[in-house]
Order: sequence, then structure tokens, then C-alpha cells
Amino acid sequence: MLKQINKTTPLLFGESWRGVNRTMKALVLLSSLGVIALLAEIFSFKKIVYPIVLIGLITTFIFNAFDWGTDHTYFNMMRYDNYAVAFSSVLIGVAFLWFVMADGFFKEESNMMDYFSLVIFSLAGGIMMVSYSNMAMLFLGIEILSIPMYVLAGSKKEDIHSNEAAFKYLILGAFATGFLLFGIALIYGATGSFDIVEIAQTISVSAASPIFYVGILLMLVGMAFKVSAAPFHFWAPDVYEGAPTQVTAYMATIVKTAAFAAFLRLFYTCFQGSASTWTTIVFVMAALTMLIGNITAVLQASAKRMLAYSSVAHAGYMLLGLLALNHYSQGSILMYALAYSIGSIASFGVLAYVSKARGSDGTDSFNGLAKSNPFLAFVMTVALLSLAGIPPTAGFFAKYYIFTAAFQAGYAWLVLIAILASLIGVYYYFRIIIAMYFKTSNNDSSIELSMNHKLLFFVTVLLIIVLGLMPDFVIGLL
Repeated sequence: MLKQINKTTPLLFGESWRGVNRTMKALVLLSSLGVIALLAEIFSFKKIVYPIVLIGLITTFIFNAFDWGTDHTYFNMMRYDNYAVAFSSVLIGVAFLWFVMADGFFKEESNMMDYFSLVIFSLAGGIMMVSYSNMAMLFLGIEILSIPMYVLAGSKKEDIHSNEAAFKYLILGAFATGFLLFGIALIYGATGSFDIVEIAQTISVSAASPIFYVGILLMLVGMAFKVSAAPFHFWAPDVYEGAPTQVTAYMATIVKTAAFAAFLRLFYTCFQGSASTWTTIVFVMAALTMLIGNITAVLQASAKRMLAYSSVAHAGYMLLGLLALNHYSQGSILMYALAYSIGSIASFGVLAYVSKARGSDGTDSFNGLAKSNPFLAFVMTVALLSLAGIPPTAGFFAKYYIFTAAFQAGYAWLVLIAILASLIGVYYYFRIIIAMYFKTSNNDSSIELSMNHKLLFFVTVLLIIVLGLMPDFVIGLL
């Protein structure tokens, strides 16, 4: 039965078909893949699990793409439309690149199958976060994604920094979840529904009670924690630095993309009618996030911690798309999430090699890298140029479109702040590039790359350049 949507409700996700007897292929396939990884230990086929996971992700990506152009709601809880398909494709594609990057990390661990299953199940939680239509499913998706990450952050059991990262992530993650749940409870009390479309309809035909607006603010705080937006970003640098580099890359890409997709779906669809309540707060939050992230990154001697603060800054840029509330918002955030994720996979992958070979993740560990390993230096340069937003990389057009979205919405001053923050970002990104090409190192030992990682770095560089030359391919999807 076709559900009629009130004209005042945002049509970001189109019309919804109820009761269609179909399955969410991506979610089912990922869940099955996680179970297979768990069973590998019992049935002794651990050696073939890694190729099974890679093939499974490719299969999931293909089946997910087949859902393009459909709009199905499952049990009034989840909605799989073009928005969900697009962000799910980004999550699955980046997860494939991540698994290739993390190959060495898995091989070093005795309980490798546990890590496989934890990552895959967290990815399934991410799929739920981009496709929910009910706040109960939003909460479940966040928890399914987050709980495995608490374990993975502390996966280096002998490393006190990894243990500290897991403890901080768990405590502050639970704290943020409390805000989110309290906000959901207040909104349910004010509207009598968890369904985001029904909530939007309710507030469009009648004045909302004061507790509804308190609920919005509490949910805003909870989601700001998840995306590491200032002033709720303070957990991110310590957790990103203490966690294994591969896990940090996962948190900075897949976790952040899923969180922003959920953030946008919630506030664009459900709370747009109450935008006057929260736009000023998001405006200040975006400005603080961009400035604090970039300025603090300049002060870091550790390249890993610098990239952590850079991740905070990029959350500020993506908040511009959320704040815009126009037809540019969804496409610009999708493009930004994809460009940022690919650049981060490449940069964290190079960082993992350099820090292992030279025994340090400081910016000076990159000194002379262009001489000892020109290929790695080139990959890192392209990735950093994209993160800095230098043309013709994907990162440049990602920033261009997201700045355009904010400018069209009338936030010219915020765009000016974003441009100034980006100029600060150029400084610390170029500091590593200068170190690689113009400084000398006492340790010029060559770094041997596996064939998988050579191919990964080649593909990431190619994607960064291709998306920079043809950005409309992604922007035009939504």
C-alpha cells in the first residue's frame, strides 16, 4: 500500500512502498559473511576466509547496486531507497579497500577470525544506520556498529595505549548513547511515534510540545559525539592515536560515513520542520569543528594524531552539507564521504608502513621517504593533496560542492570560515609532503610492499584522480 506523505514533509527519500516482501540483500549477505567468519575457527577453514570475505564484499556490492531505483520499507523499520543504496555502496566499497589495507594486521593476530567477524558485523550496523526509518533501528544500528569497535580499539592487548583507547571509547560512547536514548524517549513522548516520517507529519500539522525540542537537542548532542564534532570531539584524538592504525582508518572512514548518513537522514527528514531550533547550534558547531580540528592538527608532532585532528576538521566540513538543508546536501555529503574515505585509506596505509619500518609515527619519520620509496611518497602526496582539497583531486570537488551547498543556503560567513580553515589544513598536510621530498633521514632503509598493497595504493590514487576529473558521476546520484 502506498503511504501518502504530507507535502510539508521533505521528499529526500521519495515515496515509500509498505509491506513489500523483499529482503535487504546487503544486510543479509553481510550478516551471513560474519557468521561464516565465526564458523571458520570451528570447521578449520581459516586459510580461505580472507578471500571469501573479499569475494563476499564484491558480491554484496553488486547485489546492493541491483536495488538502485527501488524504494522499499521493511516492517516500517527500515527503508531501502536510492539514498540508502548510495551510502551502502560507499560503505561496502571502502570496506573492501580497508580489508586489503589491513591484510598484514589480520595475519599478525592469533584470533584473526574474531576480528573478521567483528568488522563485518560492524559494517552491517553501518548499513542499518544509512537505511533506518524508525528511531529504534537507528539506535540498534549505532550499537551494532559501535560495540565491535570498542573491542577492535583495544585489540593490541599488550599495548597500554590501545587499552586506554578502548576504555575511553567505551565510556564516552556509552555517554553519547545515553544522550541519544534520552532524546529518542522525549521525542516519542511528544509525538507518540518512533517513525521518522510520522514524526515529521505530526509536527507539521500541530505545534510540538517543549519536550520535543529538548529531545532534538539531546539527539543532536548524541550524534555530534558519534561524528566527533566539536565540542564533543575530545575523545577522537586519543582513541584514534591509541588504536591500531588499521582500526583508526576504519573508524575515520566507515564509522564516520555511516554516522553522517544517519545524521543527515534524521535531521533532513524528521527535524527539518523544526530547523529553527537547531540550525544556529549546528552553525556554531561546524565553525568550531573546522577551526579546532585544523588549528590543533598544526601543533601535532605525531602524524597519526595529526590525521586524527584532521578527521575532526573534516567532520566540520560535512556539517555544512547537513546545515544547508537543500537539494545539494545529500549529493555533496556523499561525494565528500567517498573522497575523504579513499584519501584516508591511502594515507593511513602509508602511515602503517612508515611507522612500522622506522619505529615512529612522528611527522619526521617521513623524512626522505621519496628517496627510499618513491612510490609510497607519491601515494601519500596524492592522498594528502586530496584531503587538503587541492585540484584536480577528488577532495577539491568534494569541498567545492559542500561549500556550494552552504553558500546557496545563505551561509556565506560559514563558507568563509571553512575556506580559512582549509588554508590552515594545507599547511600541515604540506609539512609531510615537504618532509618526504626535501628533508633527509638517518634511516633510508627501503620498505618492501606486498603485491596486494601495491595494487591497493594504485587503485586509491586512480580513484582520487578519476573522481577529481569526473565528480558528477557521484554528485549526480542523489
